[in-house]
Amino acid sequence: MHTLRDVPCGQTVTVKKINGAGPVKRRIMDMGITKGAEIFVRKVAPLGDPIEVTVRGYELSLRKADAEMIIVQ
Repeated sequence: MHTLRDVPCGQTVTVKKINGAGPVKRRIMDMGITKGAEIFVRKVAPLGDPIEVTVRGYELSLRKADAEMIIVQ
């Protein structure tokens, strides 16, 4: 089971599941990260935080804590 945090730069993955509950999960889903969405990892900061991704045609920066909640395949 891989999380979005584990994905190296330049790879495209598909969202399998979003862990978490309440407002945090809702915020992630409101950004367009839902089950089945494809995410392209563009950049990872030197210390790993934040992670810049492309999802549904727009660019998004995610914190490591949020990226760990997104299970990908």
